[in-house]
Amino acid sequence: MDKLTENLSELGTGCSLPISLEVIGERWCFMILRASFNGVRHFEDFLSEIGIARNILANRLTRLVEAGIMSRRPCDHDKRKVEYRLTDKGADLLSVIVAIRQWGEKWETGVPSNPILADAKDRKPISRITIRAHDDRVLGLDDLCWIDEEELRNHGSSDATGDTDRGDMVVRHLKEIGEPSAA
Repeated sequence: MDKLTENLSELGTGCSLPISLEVIGERWCFMILRASFNGVRHFEDFLSEIGIARNILANRLTRLVEAGIMSRRPCDHDKRKVEYRLTDKGADLLSVIVAIRQWGEKWETGVPSNPILADAKDRKPISRITIRAHDDRVLGLDDLCWIDEEELRNHGSSDATGDTDRGDMVVRHLKEIGEPSAA
């Protein structure tokens, strides 16, 4: 069971969450990312759009460039100006930004933000960001469990029908975390 609990004092050494938060886990980085997803590209435009101090903006843009989330290059139309653009790594943060926005709409403001993010094909609002199973079922806290990577690998082979019996795996259900023990 020890493999199914995280040593919180050592999270920075191998867990991707604290490492990711070191790069993007503060308010101004999220505001810069939001502005980037809205087409802001130039330093002065970031300043006016998000109302950030010059030194903080310079620091955060440098951090995002060094992390490979944004690129910095001369503008095509004026080589004296610099343009900041999201890289593929940065574009992958869109679902994170949208999920946080949706959470805020539900739990903080209580109203949908405007403008509303929509599908470009049919112009309908997007669905809520959810956790989905391998077969596309929407999963909630009661449906999730932690499984050690090695045990998952050991149970990875399937029988002739393509099914894998995983009922004997040691798991830790998320719904049980934080509940008082039965002992």
